[in-house]
Amino acid sequence: MSVTSTQPPCLLNAWAENENALLHWLLSQVHDRDQAADILHDVFLQTLSQGNAFCEIQAPRAWLYQVARNCLVNYYRKNNRYLALNHDFDVEDHPTNPSEPVDDLTQCLPRVLNEMAPEDRDIIRCCDIDGMALQVYATANDLTLPATKSRIQRARKRLRNLMVVNCQVVLDEQGSVCCFTPRASIESDRS
Repeated sequence: MSVTSTQPPCLLNAWAENENALLHWLLSQVHDRDQAADILHDVFLQTLSQGNAFCEIQAPRAWLYQVARNCLVNYYRKNNRYLALNHDFDVEDHPTNPSEPVDDLTQCLPRVLNEMAPEDRDIIRCCDIDGMALQVYATANDLTLPATKSRIQRARKRLRNLMVVNCQVVLDEQGSVCCFTPRASIESDRS
């Protein structure tokens, strides 16, 4: 999309850096290049409407994805496109406020866990995945409870950092997971 030079450079740079990724993400959502391009155009217009205020946004990429998600929702509402529910739909299996990007991010978890140091991997698997109480873990590993709490906090921080880097996680303005690139896609892009 061509842009006039009257827009602030921060906006133009952020758009140039993210336009293709946004288009690919939208295309993966609507599976129609023309529709994805139309929605991207709406995102672009909303971005332009920010003007100089765009430069104050702390996480421009996350903001762009949030706007893209909102435009996508508007597209579905405008076109009355809803998912049909099958007769076996169980409300308890589908919470009213799902955290789909976070749930989908679990695809990356096994690979990232295997790349962690053994002691980090062990405490994450035992306590966070298998639900072992910290006191039980501490006793089983001859650690004090404060040492166990420190160890798990450090392991969680390292896990988070690895997930952000290895899965290219994008956070929105509230710090929630907006979207990510599955590990297989990242590796195929490199080859």
